[in-house]
Amino acid sequence: MKYRFFTRIYAVLAILFLLSVMAQFVFAGMAVFISPLHWQEHTFFIHLFGFNVPLLMIVLALLGKLPGWAYWQLFGIMSLVFVMYFSANMSGKLPLLAAMHPVIGTGLLLVAYWKVIKLYHYMKKEQTQ
Repeated sequence: MKYRFFTRIYAVLAILFLLSVMAQFVFAGMAVFISPLHWQEHTFFIHLFGFNVPLLMIVLALLGKLPGWAYWQLFGIMSLVFVMYFSANMSGKLPLLAAMHPVIGTGLLLVAYWKVIKLYHYMKKEQTQ
């Protein structure tokens, strides 16, 4: 009960992360369908939230004493972000891996969404206890 504040901040960051991943799809779409100049937004935006938000979430998960699944999901998110960085920078050497960049991004979107849903159910359950 006394850790609820940290859990709420964690939830805000989880939603922020999900919205940021969704924005990345919009920026990439703008770069492909409107103007290649939008790639700059796509690459800049990831540096704002890619590892920063999940690192803050780890701290909040510890302070909020969240269950083990929260850490595993964060590990999955951080692993996928790392693979996203790797795939984006390997287009010259491993073009097939670079082509997987949007597929990996879709996986990241699904994990971020799953995290928000699971967290919602956890907070709802904690509220009734």
